[in-house]
Amino acid sequence: MQSNAQTPDQYIEELPEDRKIAISNLRKVIQENLPEGFQETMGYGMIGYVVPHSLYPNGYHCAPNLPLPFLSIASQKNFIAVYHMLVYFDPTLNEWFVNEFPKHSKAKLDMGKSCIRFKKLDQIPFELIGELASKVTVDEWIKIYEAQLKR
Repeated sequence: MQSNAQTPDQYIEELPEDRKIAISNLRKVIQENLPEGFQETMGYGMIGYVVPHSLYPNGYHCAPNLPLPFLSIASQKNFIAVYHMLVYFDPTLNEWFVNEFPKHSKAKLDMGKSCIRFKKLDQIPFELIGELASKVTVDEWIKIYEAQLKR
């Protein structure tokens, strides 16, 4: 379900009430925990958190006119998703998240390479997502990203 919303507020306003609450809570916990320098934006029909061109002029290698993506949240047809690039790139962070998840949610972890899916909105571990968002600074993310490009 890709949205055509131009702002995060517009995106949230278009959602059903239960999804509005969940996405709003995710947005709040991410904003409260995300290190300085990341910028909230809309991208790919989702609320995204990116490294702006002012801090990383190269942008995203797939589309250099776009800022470097880091984290996104979206209301999909059957679930709410958190897309976190570092969970995909960093096996240590991935392992940390997988081990922490059962301590914060009764739900079974439903996770792809960089996508964490939540079908039961009352089982989203907001505190854990906030902690995940806080794990890396903009400068650290750029270094990790560039190292992956050189592989």
